[in-house]
Amino acid sequence: MTATSARRIARVRPLSPAAADEYFFVANDAADFGSAAGRAWTVTPSPFPGSAANAGSLPRSGWGAGATVEEASFTFLAPCVPANVLGMAHNTGAAGRGLPPQAFHKASTSVVGPGDAVELRPGVGRVEPEAELTLVIGSRARGLTPGNAMGAVLGYTIGNDVSARNLQESDELWISAKSQDTFTPVGPWIVTDLNGDDLAIGIKHNGRELQAASSADLGWKVEEILTYLTSFMTLHPGDLVLTGFPAECAPIVPGDTVTCHIAGIGELTNPVVSAA
Repeated sequence: MTATSARRIARVRPLSPAAADEYFFVANDAADFGSAAGRAWTVTPSPFPGSAANAGSLPRSGWGAGATVEEASFTFLAPCVPANVLGMAHNTGAAGRGLPPQAFHKASTSVVGPGDAVELRPGVGRVEPEAELTLVIGSRARGLTPGNAMGAVLGYTIGNDVSARNLQESDELWISAKSQDTFTPVGPWIVTDLNGDDLAIGIKHNGRELQAASSADLGWKVEEILTYLTSFMTLHPGDLVLTGFPAECAPIVPGDTVTCHIAGIGELTNPVVSAA
């Protein structure tokens, strides 16, 4: 795909020799993501200074800062390791502004990367995916205002706010509905310097395109969300903020495949399986 903003940053793991806990950050400035240049990445220092969780692995042969690595030589991980994962309740459209802003928490252990399976426990009930424009925090932030909020944002990625609807009804805090293991796929990369005001957002469910919408349809906008959140808590480098889902979704079951897509960022695809 071709994006209006070309700078991408990803967290990746080399395929050979593979190490289960090893990862590096890579960057790519090609405008055409699918071109040969778009598939050749440069190893880069961590974009999250001061975050021990996002420090990256020690260099190894061929993976020192500045080295060029081909996309075929690694697998994409979730683009960061967050301390906090937050979402916005009832931010599906203009009607949401009739209610006070309200956030919910998703456990950091719910985060998985591109291609990782969404696991559904037996008896979990109706489960639906939500494709959401997701903010990746780049610097420590508290007390932000609409005028300076974007200065704390490294860029945007795609988040899938998987939600167990029956559990939302029985759990007023939504913890069991939102924080189950694998319920927050994120990725495949972070796009910086992207205007998030009007980006098409949608889902392909088993290859079938559901009705799309735009980030412009969200009731609470990015700057307002960050102002609200940092009025009572500190956000840290690598934290994720899912902004809301204005488009159509459909129930998922084991055997399904879900692709969340956002214009200017790309696609995030995950299979759905039964939890072991």
